[in-house]
Amino acid sequence: MKSAFKQTRYIKAYTIVELLTVMSIIVILIGLLVPALSKVRGYAKVVKQKAQFNAIDTAIELFNNEFEGYPPSGALDETSQPYCGAMKLCEAMVGQDLFGCHSQSVFRRDGMDATGKFLLYTIPPTPDNLKARKGPYLQIESANAVRIKDIYGDNTAPFLPTSFVLCDVFAQEFKTGVKTGMPILYYKANTSNSLHDPNTNPMPQDPKGNIYNYWDNHVLVGLGKPREAGGVAAKHKLADPVRFYRNTESHQITTAHQPYRNDSYILISAGNDGEYGTADDICNFDWKYRE
Repeated sequence: MKSAFKQTRYIKAYTIVELLTVMSIIVILIGLLVPALSKVRGYAKVVKQKAQFNAIDTAIELFNNEFEGYPPSGALDETSQPYCGAMKLCEAMVGQDLFGCHSQSVFRRDGMDATGKFLLYTIPPTPDNLKARKGPYLQIESANAVRIKDIYGDNTAPFLPTSFVLCDVFAQEFKTGVKTGMPILYYKANTSNSLHDPNTNPMPQDPKGNIYNYWDNHVLVGLGKPREAGGVAAKHKLADPVRFYRNTESHQITTAHQPYRNDSYILISAGNDGEYGTADDICNFDWKYRE
């Protein structure tokens, strides 16, 4: 009978060449799978963003039924203070304090009523004050409402740093330590106008007949990309008004320049790259990117 030592001494092992071959195959497979998984994750975020826009669409229609009109989106409030479309959308959906939009709101950034005598968003809200609220039209847990100071840090001028905006689902960690997406841009259609001229550069008080006014969120877009290193915010491509009008122009209407959703509103997410005005932006219409 052979000893255990003699029985095991002749067991064949893998050679170095065989091990290297197997490892090479594994590396190649990983190299093929990682980009595919990245594409799947990216597509999942796009689906999630579109679902968020669907929720906002539903919420805006609820607001429209309650207030008999869509939320305003002008660059300034009625006292000529900077309070852009993205901020007014957030107030309409969840209020300035996330307890709902006050029924007497005139969308002043200071939260006052039309006379400037009464604070509509009291801190904390009283029971009577809460009774005057409408909504919130979005669930607070999923609304992704964030103060702009948590996105841009000290670089919020001329806006109040405590103003809320609704952010998209493409979360990134900002220098402030907060992980969230970029603000969702909101533009209300001016149905008394009829133009959509890519070659105009309208001022806030002089829309020159365009259905959508690029300046509704121009200053917010002008704050740049807050995540850039060195404390310098890179410029968004949507800072160019011509790019805004080109990319919001309907491709179905060829007889005249007309925007998508020319009787309601448009929403724009900066997409995965966090930059407005690039090919990966997501909107509540068919975004077909044009340089």
